[in-house]
Amino acid sequence: MCKLNFFDKLSAILVLLGSLNCGGIGLFSTNIIASLVGNNVIIFRIIYILILIGAIDLISLLFRCNIFKITDNN
Repeated sequence: MCKLNFFDKLSAILVLLGSLNCGGIGLFSTNIIASLVGNNVIIFRIIYILILIGAIDLISLLFRCNIFKITDNN
């Protein structure tokens, strides 16, 4: 079992926010993040960069927790 730190949990929340936003764009043509931030492009870009960093952290979490490790129980 792998212990998650605060940054891993925050990354999961950010990636979920990003995926819900992408789903909202695809289904309803509504950008949730743009609706919350308004026309402030700098904050808009910062949020998307944080979502990217969170996704990279979750990818590294897969390797830190040995998700792909195949065990032999024989």
